[in-house]
Amino acid sequence: MQIAFQTDVGMVRKHNEDSGEVFTKGEHFLAVIADGMGGHKAGDIASQEALNVLKGAWESFEGNIDSLKGWLLNVLRDANKHIFDYSQQNPETRGMGTTIVAALGTKSEITVAHIGDSRCYLYSNGELKRVTDDHSLVQELVKSGQITEDEAEVHPRRNMIMKAVGTDETVEAEVNHIVWNKGDYLLLCSDGLSDKVSFKRIQEVLDETDENVNDKVEKLITWAKEAGGEDNITAILIQNSSDTETKGEAIT
Repeated sequence: MQIAFQTDVGMVRKHNEDSGEVFTKGEHFLAVIADGMGGHKAGDIASQEALNVLKGAWESFEGNIDSLKGWLLNVLRDANKHIFDYSQQNPETRGMGTTIVAALGTKSEITVAHIGDSRCYLYSNGELKRVTDDHSLVQELVKSGQITEDEAEVHPRRNMIMKAVGTDETVEAEVNHIVWNKGDYLLLCSDGLSDKVSFKRIQEVLDETDENVNDKVEKLITWAKEAGGEDNITAILIQNSSDTETKGEAIT
């Protein structure tokens, strides 16, 4: 597999509250992006603590577990409890939380879990599909038929999320299972990317055949910055390939 990860503070903010990483073990990989909220200090802590919980669980991950879905759900419940308890014990971080999108899979199938509006896309057979639905106010308006998907992309309240990791004592992730093939791409990103780079332009980048995964991620983040870059921008791109793995970088 080819893997690229990049996070960027953007053009406006002074601190990066996004966290992300890709872990590999045997035939399995775990890709995670968390977008913290609650102010600089708290947002940083929430996203990093969520990542730490998943990283800790990954260290004892066994590939022969009965259910990838069950494993992911339990780990995200643990992350939620950890962040909620942390905020209760540290008043300066009270109310902090983070979105999260995590993909656990192999070269044949992937289980995707998310809470909030960090997204996952699958590019297969020349077609881009969104795997996740945002847990946001505008997504609820789309589902109820009050606005269209195009209107949702520019809605002034599109960043108002309905649930996050750590803000409540309990929260349940939404889980999707997908099958992918050699040559397909999996893209995870924070809303700093999806708010600024349209679905059409994401597809345009993934359509390119002469760029590697790092080139594609760098282009997407550059476009997000050129469109204003008001938020932190984070992306993970994985290509289902037998080629040597590549890795990206964090820009703070």
